[in-house]
Amino acid sequence: MCATASGYVARAIALFRTGNYKVYKLLVLIALIAAATAGSGVAADTAYPTRPVRMIVPFAPGGPTDVIARVIAQKLSESWSHQVVVDNRTGAGGNIGIGLATSALPDGYTILVVSSSYVVNPSLYARIPYDPFKSFTPVTNAAASPNVFTVHPSVPAKTMQDLVGLAKSNPKKYNVATPGVGTTPDLGAELLKMTTHADIVRVPFGGAGPAVAAVLGNQVQIGCTALPPTTPHIQAGRLRALAVTGAKRTPALPDVPTMAEAGFKGQEADTLQGVLLPAGTPKAIVTKIHGDIVHLLAQPDVKERVAGLGFDIVASTPEQFGAQIKTEIEKWGKVIRAAGIKAD
Repeated sequence: MCATASGYVARAIALFRTGNYKVYKLLVLIALIAAATAGSGVAADTAYPTRPVRMIVPFAPGGPTDVIARVIAQKLSESWSHQVVVDNRTGAGGNIGIGLATSALPDGYTILVVSSSYVVNPSLYARIPYDPFKSFTPVTNAAASPNVFTVHPSVPAKTMQDLVGLAKSNPKKYNVATPGVGTTPDLGAELLKMTTHADIVRVPFGGAGPAVAAVLGNQVQIGCTALPPTTPHIQAGRLRALAVTGAKRTPALPDVPTMAEAGFKGQEADTLQGVLLPAGTPKAIVTKIHGDIVHLLAQPDVKERVAGLGFDIVASTPEQFGAQIKTEIEKWGKVIRAAGIKAD
């Protein structure tokens, strides 16, 4: 059986297990047609793409994942001479858009771009519409952005060690603003509390904007937020950055130490921007999409644009991204269960 037909069969089996019998029957029929076509000497995946491609983004336009997706979509459209159309499907922390992608045919014409919610939601929600290991084939973690711990300038802490010491000496006096329950900044703040035993109160807001504004207005003394919306205020002196949660320093804030450098190991909490395809997509198509994305991410104008957004280019292999998904699901699952965090 050809690779394309095998992909449809794998997808059909996955849908049969979920009870989606209508689509299952359709995929079985398509698999038979694909196998027959292969038998006649016509390879279904020799030319890809031959028509427009849909790129599902499970978040609203203008957010970090949407912006990164549109950079990739534009460059792929130019390279392929076929339009890659971004389709924003928002809601439920990304679950709606991800769930939609699970029903897409595994033919390379539906690409999913996700954030860290993909690895957080399996532990955060009682039920999700996808299996993070079986529903999709990893392509690459295109880019990642560390989070940053900041304080209002009135807080007498110049380092993370100072801040943790203040919090321990003044239980429940200090609050930390985060972009929302279950976001990587929110979980990063919780991880710091758990490992240092500092009695800091998490205050989740409805997005990075309100969280940053709360710290700017000194309504909340500490912030743990993504880098892009916070960096301008740090550079202008309106907020004091204490540490970033990446494994290495970020070019956007080269003078700000990592959490490990600040004396707190194991606190890495990047926000990933990953590319996935429906499970069963032929390997040749996975390889092509991966190679084309890695190539475009290496272009100077793309590197400059991504860096300007506060992201570092990763461009990992499918195998590396698959391993990262497994590691992060385990890591954040432990934090979520220990803290008893649940999404509404």
